[in-house]
Amino acid sequence: MPETIVGVVVTHRRRAQLAGSLAVLTAQSRPLDHLIVVDNACEDDVRTLVDAQPTATTYLGSKHNLGGAGGFALGILYALSLGADRVWLADDDGRPEGPDVLATLLRCAETHALDEVSPVVCDIDEPDRLAFPLRRGTAWRRWRSELGTDDFLPSYASLFNGALFTAAAIEAVGVPDLRLFVRGDEVEVHRRLTRSGLRFGTCLQTAYLHPNGSDEFKPILRGRMHTQYPDDAVKRYFTYRNRGYVLAQPGMRKLLPQEWIRFGWYFLVTTRDIAGLREWRRLRALGRTEHFRRP
Repeated sequence: MPETIVGVVVTHRRRAQLAGSLAVLTAQSRPLDHLIVVDNACEDDVRTLVDAQPTATTYLGSKHNLGGAGGFALGILYALSLGADRVWLADDDGRPEGPDVLATLLRCAETHALDEVSPVVCDIDEPDRLAFPLRRGTAWRRWRSELGTDDFLPSYASLFNGALFTAAAIEAVGVPDLRLFVRGDEVEVHRRLTRSGLRFGTCLQTAYLHPNGSDEFKPILRGRMHTQYPDDAVKRYFTYRNRGYVLAQPGMRKLLPQEWIRFGWYFLVTTRDIAGLREWRRLRALGRTEHFRRP
């Protein structure tokens, strides 16, 4: 029996970007059996767009903004209820690089017996550049060509940008945590995936295109390390609060000394921003003590 593959896209007031994403998702050489769109703004024009797609679709409009974490949790659970053998996750502001991405991910998953496989995430405006810098050991990789000549990178994956999960992997790992809302939810699921013992990684033969997010990563120590500092105050709130929670979890606590060194250096040496350091400490304490109220 052929596998049933269900796509899940979460969107929030990005109709134009969503239209571009759906155009590629619904034109894959290995077609999706069903596509679910979770709309966190519950907009009529988004429903109309989804209903007009050439493949079987389900529109889930939420009058309560569930965030990326809650939106993917809802979409994933609904996909399993439809009988999905695999679930393909996609964000609304990105898209697969072409029509063969899903087929390539499937071949990679079968070749390496993977429970989850992700494409490389590249800059939508400059596809040879990675959308997010990737550290391998002590070196940072910023270009797709720097990832090597192998077809597969084990034990690393970007989970909400083209990630393909088996249903069994979702049962073992669970769905994203609604409390995190946005920022850090992907890292937290990656933590669970790492601790699960399942086989996963990144297929280097295909890519998912996404807006460049490297501007948030500020170099310190002459570029040998980076610190994340979103310019937007709301993004900082969720980023730092959720990092406080994630780094308090099993498997992540070993990174705490490095966390204090990086952010301490950035705020005290690089920017001399004492108020910024206080804000970082306050927000990470909220996450560490599991105070998840929204601002």
